Amino acid sequence: MVYNDISPRTQAHVDRKLLTRATPNNILGQFGQSRTIPSKSTKSITFRRFNKLTAATVPLLEGVTPNGKTLTKTDITVNLQQYGDFITITDVIQDTHEDPVLQESTDILGEQSGETWDILRAGTLKAGTSVFYANGVARNAVNTVVSRDQLRTIARLLRRQHAKPIKEVIKAGPNVGTGPIRAAFIAVCHCDMFPDLEKMAGWKDVSEYPTAMGLIEGERGSVGDFRFVEDNNITPWADAGGAKGATLSTTGVSSDVYPILIFGKDAYATVALAGKNAVSTYVNNPKPTDSDPLAQRGTVGWKGYTATAILQDLWMMRVETACIG
Repeated sequence: MVYNDISPRTQAHVDRKLLTRATPNNILGQFGQSRTIPSKSTKSITFRRFNKLTAATVPLLEGVTPNGKTLTKTDITVNLQQYGDFITITDVIQDTHEDPVLQESTDILGEQSGETWDILRAGTLKAGTSVFYANGVARNAVNTVVSRDQLRTIARLLRRQHAKPIKEVIKAGPNVGTGPIRAAFIAVCHCDMFPDLEKMAGWKDVSEYPTAMGLIEGERGSVGDFRFVEDNNITPWADAGGAKGATLSTTGVSSDVYPILIFGKDAYATVALAGKNAVSTYVNNPKPTDSDPLAQRGTVGWKGYTATAILQDLWMMRVETACIG
């Protein structure tokens, strides 16, 4: 922890404020494995998976030793990257009480840090190799909305690959932990998709759930095996689809193509350095320097390390669909 020019008490307040503010923008931090790398060790981590053995269906012969099997493994290595930003403030930060400038700065930076993490994770997860098109066999053909029957097909495809529904999510914020939820595959998509999703047969809005217990941050509703979560950082590919027809289009020519990211348990992982939130805050009171002789400027900032890795492409799916809205 870096205290800089404020007391430990004030720094603790700033840290908690930043993380609380970041939570609503950090949707994709909820559904993957969470790993940390100790500080002063390395910037990389390797995930190892020992591959499944085929079933032993051949009867043993009396007195004959079978050939046996050899374990095979898959290694996935990811490197941490550092990100951060700061705000210059012109008012003196009061160390004895909450200053409005400090509060506003930490609020805005908290939103920025959470959104930064989420955008980075979305970029990695949108690049997965398992893809299902609402129509056609490539993105440039897509101009229809994913259907209820297609969602059933996707659930069947995931289960055939032994993908398991998610039963708990990571609770973000200053008190990081996990919380149980009703088991389901998690589907994350842009807000534009929900008018179409809400028209599906069997759609259940969160307001219809029997209890608010186990709600997911950003959750809007569910249908079949899927719980749908809103995340506007899952942005569409503008004009990437087929002829627009009645679908949304940036230029009015071709359909915008919207990804829906669907996850089973352990499909991906997020990695932090020395702490699950991997964010340090920095507050510097104005003080005289050669460039600021009248001590008119101070700064509030954040810095952290993060990385995201797809662990098993077969346990996730990117649905590419158009949207009528």
